[in-house]
Amino acid sequence: MSLDPARAACRLGVRRALHVRGDGQGGHWVPEVDVVLVACSGGADSLALLAATVFELRRAPTRVVGVVVDHGLQDDSAAHTARVVEQMAGLGVDETVGARVTVDSGGRGVEAAAREARYAVLEQVAASFAAQVVLLGHTLDDQAETVLLGLTRGSGGRSIAGMRPAWGRDPRFVRPLLDVRRTQTEAACTADGITWWDDPHNADPRFTRSRVRHTVLPLLERELGPGVAETLARTAEQLRPDMEALDDLATDALREVGAADGSLDRWALEVRDHAVLTRVVRLAALAAGSPASELAHVHVTALADLVVGPAGREVQLPGHLTAYVDDRWLRFRPT
Repeated sequence: MSLDPARAACRLGVRRALHVRGDGQGGHWVPEVDVVLVACSGGADSLALLAATVFELRRAPTRVVGVVVDHGLQDDSAAHTARVVEQMAGLGVDETVGARVTVDSGGRGVEAAAREARYAVLEQVAASFAAQVVLLGHTLDDQAETVLLGLTRGSGGRSIAGMRPAWGRDPRFVRPLLDVRRTQTEAACTADGITWWDDPHNADPRFTRSRVRHTVLPLLERELGPGVAETLARTAEQLRPDMEALDDLATDALREVGAADGSLDRWALEVRDHAVLTRVVRLAALAAGSPASELAHVHVTALADLVVGPAGREVQLPGHLTAYVDDRWLRFRPT
């Protein structure tokens, strides 16, 4: 009997992401990975990812730990978390974890605050299990939505480059399903007899991403023809190497023009290409304590103007931070 193509797509994504190899004797191994965490919400994407991971590592010595995070944003969230824990155990993971977090929006929006809390607890769980890898179930559809949101917000190349397939170290966060459509993860769950949960927040029109998912992208598909999601995801894939190269140049430049106290030698910085200069001042502002979720293009532009303009000026930044020019130096202080 032939393998269901949706299941095959999910398993292939995991195999490539984890570099699963056969040992020639019916066994499998994953280089330098003893423990893999799989973040599982109970939705089709993460359950398909979990099932594929368990299958691919069934003969490997690598342990699979399923983790569900309860954000406490719905009345039955505790009961849902318990169901997902039971479901993960039934799929054959080595261990399960259910973690509860407190989401404090702090004026940033519930989605951003929940995401920040979720990643923080995943890092904590990974540390407790000494896990080298955390797998996330984002799909091609999620990537397309992210790119489209970045375009509409005017967020620049970094946002249009979309979600990274992998980032971080100890643990390394990896997204194996960025080439897989959401319809494929649902089909994979159906093929495996897995019942998934549809998060009501994903259908709530109060959330921008929900409107993009259920209204904007379907409209684009109807009016422009099929393949819009794939095209948006491909745009991110093509742009990402360019953005990463510029980020590397900025990191090198920051080491060259930065002082031990976080100040920047603006005389040395102002001769750099503008694309590098803006990235350097952004990195310096983040290092000084300005939150990434609030540091916007207008702030970065103002910092760049400080570098090339006359002395004696200052700019107020998010995080109660002030950037100011002191002769040849761009410095930061608490507001």
